[in-house]
Amino acid sequence: MTAILETSGLTKRYGARTSVNNLSITVNEGDIYGFLGLNGAGKTTTIRMVLNLIKPTAGSVRIFGKDVRRHFLEIARDVGALVELPAFYPYLSAWKNLEVLRLATGGVSKNRIGEVLEMVRLADRAHDRVRSYSQGMRQRLGIAQALLARPRLVILDEPTNGLDPHGMKYFREMIQELNKKEGATFLISSHLLHEIELSATRVAIIKEGNLVIEETVSNILARTVNSVRIRAHPAKEAAAVAGKMEGVQQCVALDDGALQVFLDRSRFAHLNAELHRNNLEVSEFAPVKMSLEEYFLSR
Repeated sequence: MTAILETSGLTKRYGARTSVNNLSITVNEGDIYGFLGLNGAGKTTTIRMVLNLIKPTAGSVRIFGKDVRRHFLEIARDVGALVELPAFYPYLSAWKNLEVLRLATGGVSKNRIGEVLEMVRLADRAHDRVRSYSQGMRQRLGIAQALLARPRLVILDEPTNGLDPHGMKYFREMIQELNKKEGATFLISSHLLHEIELSATRVAIIKEGNLVIEETVSNILARTVNSVRIRAHPAKEAAAVAGKMEGVQQCVALDDGALQVFLDRSRFAHLNAELHRNNLEVSEFAPVKMSLEEYFLSR
């Protein structure tokens, strides 16, 4: 794996308050990397340090293997970013706004404007003034702006703020498609853990400026399997058998007649065998996973 972005011991203090504390994370090429935490956890502060918008108190940031503070202008062309709310000229169309950026950036063909508007599904509204756009459309135009120069790394700070469920689903599908077609690596900060769980390949979770975990989504969710859903007949006998078994922490009767038994996943097979040994008819035996949000709240 090639590291696209690395932070090492990244810290930001404002007087006596520490906003980000000794943060070390790695974003690999091809990742859709979720940077997760509650509002105020230090996500935007971290992103501002990554983009050289504010100076860290301590630590360093490397993008494409180069120190951001020393080589920012060299790095910047290959980085696209949307930090908080996107800003546009409201009296200009989406096309004209991107044309202004294209001319300021240099080295970007005019055809690229049409390409990025097509990617974010704004081609049919390309010549409408931005002031007529909904918030979701402005967010999509912000992503088009971030993609204009074909960056290797795209950094999006809370890009789904203000979007309805349909808009969030569309955004998720769009990022996955762009990751495949454009080959771009994405770092996406969000406090909406459920949304990121559905799209990210790897995540870092921070809490009060400290790293809680950095791992693939699949590995985190695999660790959260700590209960099993059972449907067996007779139900009362099944509950009695499960309740007596070594390692069972809790046995809960669910409203639909099933049981949820909490125990270490290494004991799942023993529980299943014990139910059958007692001649119970087992029609359902399914491990239950916590969501990423439930995992975060349990930490």
